[in-house]
Amino acid sequence: MTTDTHRSSTQRLTVPSTNPKVYKALVALQMAAAADFDAELAELIKIRASQINGCAYCLHMHVSDATAMGISDLKLHMVAVWREARNFFSDREQAVLEFTEAVTRLGEHGVDDDVYARAAEHFDEFGMGQLLATVIMINAWNRVAVTSRYPAGADERRS
Repeated sequence: MTTDTHRSSTQRLTVPSTNPKVYKALVALQMAAAADFDAELAELIKIRASQINGCAYCLHMHVSDATAMGISDLKLHMVAVWREARNFFSDREQAVLEFTEAVTRLGEHGVDDDVYARAAEHFDEFGMGQLLATVIMINAWNRVAVTSRYPAGADERRS
């Protein structure tokens, strides 16, 4: 039997207080990414990336936000398995979830042309930039929260 020492629950640091300039810059980029972008679609992106990255802190936050927006619990339960539950998601949402996964799991070959094209069918160039920025930002926040061991259930936006 092995002990997983990587999963300690002790929070390592709190970026807003230890690195306020970095935190404010991240918040500013987050706000720019959210400008003129569908808020419900953004929550689906944030949920899917947080699932992939194993970020319980962000997953709790964004499931709570999505619920408050009126996204059904049933739909939220299907985000992790959207390919097998396509009837819960529009073509646009499916393209966005696929794009989110490709950018989040960015490998040595980048984002496949077909994945990009499917997303681009639903957005103009500005919208694609906002989509990409939204995916980038949740991945940045996931990395901050996972590395710093932010506790699930907390929400520094409410502090």
